[in-house]
This record gives sequence, structure tokens and C-alpha cells, in this order.
Amino acid sequence: MSRMRLRIAERLKEAQNTCAMLTTFNEIDMTNVKEMRELYKEAFLTKHNAKLGFMSAFAKAASHALMDQPAVNAVIDEATKEIVYRDYVDISIAVATPKGLVVPVLRNVESMNYAEIERTINALGEKARKNELAVEDMDGGTFTISNGGVFGSLFSTPIVNPPQSAILGMHGVFDRPVAINGQVEVRPMMYVALTYDHRLIDGREAVTFLRKVKAVVEDPRLLLLDM
Repeated sequence: MSRMRLRIAERLKEAQNTCAMLTTFNEIDMTNVKEMRELYKEAFLTKHNAKLGFMSAFAKAASHALMDQPAVNAVIDEATKEIVYRDYVDISIAVATPKGLVVPVLRNVESMNYAEIERTINALGEKARKNELAVEDMDGGTFTISNGGVFGSLFSTPIVNPPQSAILGMHGVFDRPVAINGQVEVRPMMYVALTYDHRLIDGREAVTFLRKVKAVVEDPRLLLLDM
């Protein structure tokens, strides 16, 4: 095993041994996000030199939900057993590289827009592929997003990235029949999962967080209304 693989194994086992991990699920109708992406992708690429992907929508929705549910963005200080709350959102984005999984951090996502998120993800992803990530690029995240959907995943239960208290798992987008206003329609749907440390986060906060993410991804206008 490489040193990176050994370190990943140690951290995953540490999470299992320390956290009381529980996972809750929801599903998101991706119709509006896909339409927005298709409508503005060329203009977005021309202006910002970055592709408009799904990650910016989820990162922004997660930061909004984390500010609304601060327990999900908090951490237990293992030395003092006190809960440390944050008034900022630093999201670790899981990136697969040939040498293993790395999690560079987007800083202060609560104050970023879609373009800033996409540009930063691209820059960090390029550094990861070139094996140029520094320790400070991966240190200090308050929450993690993992996107198994890029590999075609339908469903999974992600593992918390210690010392964080929760992780959001994105999955593949697949057409499925769903009930819309009493009628069956085929919509592009994504399952999402939130694994959280039940020592700190109760089911109410976890479910409310995931419902908030769902609402904002399905209708980003809620960000403008601060709802």
C-alpha cells in the first residue's frame, strides 16, 4: 500500500471507530438544473473559462443549508467534549486521482457564486491531477461533498471525513417515473445521502438539512429570497 492509501485507510477506520454514523436519504429532481446548465453553458464557459457543472449548484445549496443548520457544520472537540460551531463554510470536495482519493477545500463557500465555485474546483482538480496539492489545500474543511455519480453510482452511504461531522453524497442522474401534481412524469432524478455523526447531529437537523439542499438545487431562486 502506498503512503497515501495507508493514510486514507487510517482515516476511514478512525471515522468508523469514533463517530456514531447514520445516513439519511432524499431524491432531487434535476430538471431545472439541467435546463439552466443547457441554456447557459456556452455563455458561462465564454465568460468564466469554466464549465457549468452540477457541483456548483450542490456546493452553494449545501453552504446555504449549513448556515441554516449550524449543527451539521459543527464539530466535537474530542479533548474538551465541547461543540465548536462555525460561522463560515469550508467544503472539502472529494476528487479521485490515480493515486487515491484527495479532498481539497473550497474556502468560504457561503460568500462564493457559481462561477467562483467552478473556477476554484477546476484549479484544485488540476493541482490534484498533477500531484501538486499542498497540505494547506486539504486542511480545515468543515463539511465534505462526494460525487459518486461521475462513475454511475445510483446509491451509497458515504463515510464521514474526520474531524468533520457530516458528508453529502451525490449520485448519478437517471430518468425515473415520478408523481408530479397527481400525474406520472419521467424526470431526471438523483438520490442524495447525508451521513452524519449522531453524537452531535439529531435526525431533525439532518433531515432538515437535506430537504433544504433539495429545495435550493431544484429552485436556486430560493437563494435570492434567502429562504
